[in-house]
Amino acid sequence: MKILELNGSWSFRQNCNEETTVYPVQIPGSVLSGLIDAGAIEDPYYRENEYAVRDLFKNDYTFFRSFELDDEFIEQESIDLVCEGIDTIADIYINDNHLAHTENMHRTYRIPAKEMLKSGNNEIRIDFVGPLKYIEEYVPAENKEITNVPAGGIAGNQYIRKAHSMLGWDWGAQLPDCGIWRPIRIEGYSDIRIDDVKTIQKHEDGRVSLTVKVDFDKRAEKRYKLSTTVQHAWVGKKRVFATQAQTRSTLVNIGDDGLTVAFEIEEPKLWWPNDQGEQNLYDIDISLKPVGMLAGGGANATQINKIEPLCSRHLTIGLRTITVSQEEDEWGREYAMCVNGRKIFSMGADYIPEDCIYSRITRERIEYLVSSAARVHHNCIRVWGGGYYPSEDFYDLCDKYGLVVWQDFMYACNIYELNDEFRENIIAETVDNIKRLRHHASLGVWCGNNEMESAWVDWGWSNSHSAYLKADYIKMFEEIIPGIVKEEDPATMYWPSSPSSGGCFDNPGDENRGDTHYWEVWHGQKPFTDYLKHYFRYCSEFGFQSFPELKTVETYTLPEDRNIFSAVMESHQKNDSANGKMLYYISENFRYPKDFETLLYTTQILQGIAIKAGAEHWRRNRGRCMGAIYWQLNDNWPVASWASIDYYGRWKALHYMAKDFFAPVTGSLLKTGEVNKEFSGIQAWAENESADEIKVAVTMQVKKTDFTVLRKTEAEAVMAPYSSVMVIDEDYSEFADMRREVFVEAIYTFTKPDGTTEQLVQIEVLVPWKYMQLEKANIAVETTEDEESYNICVNSDKFAPFVTLVLGRADALFDKNCFAITSNETVCVRVDKKDVFRGEIGTAKELKDMLKVIALQDTYM
Repeated sequence: MKILELNGSWSFRQNCNEETTVYPVQIPGSVLSGLIDAGAIEDPYYRENEYAVRDLFKNDYTFFRSFELDDEFIEQESIDLVCEGIDTIADIYINDNHLAHTENMHRTYRIPAKEMLKSGNNEIRIDFVGPLKYIEEYVPAENKEITNVPAGGIAGNQYIRKAHSMLGWDWGAQLPDCGIWRPIRIEGYSDIRIDDVKTIQKHEDGRVSLTVKVDFDKRAEKRYKLSTTVQHAWVGKKRVFATQAQTRSTLVNIGDDGLTVAFEIEEPKLWWPNDQGEQNLYDIDISLKPVGMLAGGGANATQINKIEPLCSRHLTIGLRTITVSQEEDEWGREYAMCVNGRKIFSMGADYIPEDCIYSRITRERIEYLVSSAARVHHNCIRVWGGGYYPSEDFYDLCDKYGLVVWQDFMYACNIYELNDEFRENIIAETVDNIKRLRHHASLGVWCGNNEMESAWVDWGWSNSHSAYLKADYIKMFEEIIPGIVKEEDPATMYWPSSPSSGGCFDNPGDENRGDTHYWEVWHGQKPFTDYLKHYFRYCSEFGFQSFPELKTVETYTLPEDRNIFSAVMESHQKNDSANGKMLYYISENFRYPKDFETLLYTTQILQGIAIKAGAEHWRRNRGRCMGAIYWQLNDNWPVASWASIDYYGRWKALHYMAKDFFAPVTGSLLKTGEVNKEFSGIQAWAENESADEIKVAVTMQVKKTDFTVLRKTEAEAVMAPYSSVMVIDEDYSEFADMRREVFVEAIYTFTKPDGTTEQLVQIEVLVPWKYMQLEKANIAVETTEDEESYNICVNSDKFAPFVTLVLGRADALFDKNCFAITSNETVCVRVDKKDVFRGEIGTAKELKDMLKVIALQDTYM
């Protein structure tokens, strides 16, 4: 096989009747990446530039370049143009001859092109229709008019098979970019080609039967040798060769259109999710060589081995089983991820594209995001249906870091018109992406869509839209797509929608079946204690907003913009009335902050304690609930949102808090005896999401803000594997008269079977934080460094909750942040030098000079 990559330098122009400027663009790339690199437009993320940039996509664009093919390439029997990502409505021309029309950015197009190519210089041109122009001109079928518009989106976005969030969402900018967003190349070949590889695993009696099914693009017209090698090659990101490779060589005979190769793997190294075991991975390498070309067709092994492969394929797989248990139980029907026969409590977040400009989504950025999730003990990630099907890099990294992927198909909060063309388009899209992703160890669930079944039931769609469109929903998500999954990837569960109780519009919000999205905290403005009323089987969305930190806000504002109700700040808030909603929740929980910076800080504390309240409650009720997936992990531009990591990769307070509340072995405090938002008691719970029996000792103390101990309780318990247990249940009514002057500290000591221990400190108060009489804390900081890290030692003379460290001219990840100082003892925070990712820190003294420390009382006037 011969391959000519067409990535790299292209040119593009806007199409109009007058002379237009031609700009260079690097492919993969787009109109926006090209214009920004050329300095032709201002940063679309700055202030309110988004709207002028958005309107550029009412225009059409042409991308073009030339390339050379030699005689040997042209003499190949087949030559295909392979486009892994064309965004979106486009016509492709080679040497001014029309080659193909595309209408789906989610598909890979393989287009025969031999007849249009020549030896020497060739020209390729791709004409893109402006996406806004396309949807404005789209005419729906009679009786199928669609008036629904997703929050923050552009009307008509459902008419184009493009990432919906590119046309805006309630956290995302309206920047409907277009271009060649994934690699493009030309392939030439004169023999059969490996078209598809499918792996099938059967786990039985401690061994795995692995079948590798190889399909060719056509029937063989001569003989070939197919070599397939399987080897345990990875433990997470670490390369290993712990076992001898198994290789099978198989003869491809005339007329064969594929072959099946079988392996028996004794004592297999299984793949496990993060914190459940090792991420063992096996490499599969497949190569195809000709045999019949040798004299008499009777080639020996030495002769064959010297021949270069005609084509090859590489896969990395994990040996594991992943199912979703839906057994009947006392509460209804459970919904639990089951990996290698073990039911795990899913902990993680919902993922959106990392940028509005997709060529910026590099492997390095994906790895930073995935590793950040794994570092705070996520074991699951839900790919939301309004973005795009992630790259191989994303899945490869989820394999290596141990995140089970809940993969939505790319449909979200929309109504679709199922005509013949759309049916054909989505069938091809579904097959393409299943075949591309199904071998990954991390793939756990295929899900039809985001929130569409519940929208037909609960959002009034049935009253406002045609019954024909509702019938189209059933055809798409309960017939067409599940049928393809069953055919192409029967080992992976298909779930019709999220949320759902199983489909057919059967009460998709049922708390006792299926998965649930819960938004009464936030959209419904319910208090955080409302989480305690619900025992969802699997909560796949719940969330709370915050602003990013000041350094991020400064990237898109001028000083005069830094009021949360300014035009610029509201432009970087895509959820209606959300800035006011954050103020409402501040008024319920905290005092009004003294300035803009501490207001941003306070919203992050709010967000953290909101998600912590839900996650801890559901973990305490493990077995009844088996998943807490918060909305959302990341941002696609600098914005106020539900994300725990902002656009620039800065961890918010929520992300640091998740390191404790998602830890496999952890503890939580539950306030009891509520009267008028004040509490008379506290329970200390411990949670164990590990296969070990864990001993836990808890020391719970009532303290004044000067650290004076007023009451001390100690207790021990033994936690069975995969369980939760209440360790202490204390009534603190005796402190009613001084409840605004005291806090409760719980020190957990966890002992593992090998004798190693871990400690955790949790705090609670008996009144809303706004009523606490916090004294000014004199916080002292000392910094030191060694070869690999910086160390920050912090102490205080008074109780200091939510202590947050902020760096000036650099960004870095702390091993802990947003912590409490509950005694005279020093709290030490480590920063590994490899975790300084923007700017430089320099010496320990320079670190101290740039370090800002904020505690809750610092927000007071």
